[in-house]
Amino acid sequence: MYPAMDQDVNQNLEGFNVTLFLTETVGITAVLLMAIWISVYRGGYAWTSSPDLEFNWHPLLMTIGMIFMYGNGILVYRVFRGRRKRKLKIGHAFIHLMVFVLAVIALQAVFDSHNLKVPPTPNLYSLHSWIGLIAVILFSCQWVSGLVSFLYPGLHVSLRASYLPVHTFFGIGGFLSSVTAALLGLLEKAHFSVQVYQDLPTEGLLVNFIGMAIVLFTVLVMFLVTTPRFRRLATTEDDLLLQEDSQHKMLLPHHWD
Repeated sequence: MYPAMDQDVNQNLEGFNVTLFLTETVGITAVLLMAIWISVYRGGYAWTSSPDLEFNWHPLLMTIGMIFMYGNGILVYRVFRGRRKRKLKIGHAFIHLMVFVLAVIALQAVFDSHNLKVPPTPNLYSLHSWIGLIAVILFSCQWVSGLVSFLYPGLHVSLRASYLPVHTFFGIGGFLSSVTAALLGLLEKAHFSVQVYQDLPTEGLLVNFIGMAIVLFTVLVMFLVTTPRFRRLATTEDDLLLQEDSQHKMLLPHHWD
């Protein structure tokens, strides 16, 4: 057996658990506030029988998936630093697969809510929709490229190492894009639906608090991700797995390289 926590030697993790707890608390709060807003002020949920209520699935599922779960997917390698890297890769990929499923349902809900209205509402005309669609497309490309590069079939070790910074950069970029789209969507919905929003009624306050919770969650996730002393260091087992993978690649026929 190889030591599960040998990456923690000489690594300062002071404040990590407190920051992580605060991050999760704020993220869950954002989701709960979104659910309360939709249930109390926006009439609840339905599917195609009521296009206006079907729309309500869109902000809720996007907040759960493209904000809360996306952020947690990014944090997997730091939160479970003592686990085997192969398991972390599978967990990272699975969480993002669930994010993709929720995003598809959320997009279906918003397109249905526009197309089934009489008369129909135009699609993809707002800045929110443009940035949101870019975020989903970027996220989807990231998921596929990560699956091919790091899980199955997997790139050669040297190519994988070269691609990792690119994957990390665009993963964070996709997360920030989804946050930007969420904030624009909140503002757009507030101006369309909240009466006398400029007078800051209770619903307006709630919308603003949702936005602030999303921003704070994002800041905390980015702090955990970008702080060098919180990163997961390679274990002895990781090095051995890389060596085994490299040897396996060398045994493959030349046309597979």
